[in-house]
Amino acid sequence: MKISELKAGTGNVNVGGEISTKEEARDVITKFGKKLRVANATLKDDSGEIQLSLWGEDADKFSQGDSVSIENGWVSEYKGNMQLSAGKFGKIAKV
Repeated sequence: MKISELKAGTGNVNVGGEISTKEEARDVITKFGKKLRVANATLKDDSGEIQLSLWGEDADKFSQGDSVSIENGWVSEYKGNMQLSAGKFGKIAKV
């Protein structure tokens, strides 16, 4: 699947690309009171780009310039922008 084909509210997304930018990881408190690490990044392919949220261990595992594939990812919308993440059941891997 290409980034340009992604739609908010879609699950079971398989997509790949390059991390073109990545912010420093930070700690956040979830709505359930759990502390997690998150880093915002931009994933791009030849069709476009999307914000990528890297949660937990993934926040420190990946760097700008890494080529990655996301399996069983989740596309949501936050403040009017689409976001991609591995979600609870997906995974991100370097390729």
